[in-house]
Amino acid sequence: MLMTKRKPATVAEILVEEFMQPMELTQAALADAMGVPRKHVNELCNDRRGITAATALILARVFGNSPDFWLNVQRRNDLWQVLNSPEGLARIDRAKPLPTAA
Repeated sequence: MLMTKRKPATVAEILVEEFMQPMELTQAALADAMGVPRKHVNELCNDRRGITAATALILARVFGNSPDFWLNVQRRNDLWQVLNSPEGLARIDRAKPLPTAA
């Protein structure tokens, strides 16, 4: 499994820089549009909360894109974090491939 060494853009960076800033959306306004507490949006904007399937569906509805877009941003970051941490790599190295059927 080979990924770039460059850290991918985080959910927070994408949300704030590509969506909120161009639309001049405040955290409070986004929370209202999403129907969630402002703390939820604040945690997304500060990389303290990840994208769940439910959040991806909500963001897709609010911004008119797909839930896969948001889940892929999260997935790229999750994979990068594991592949760039000694603990994550050690866990992967302990796994043993099963023999394939002939």
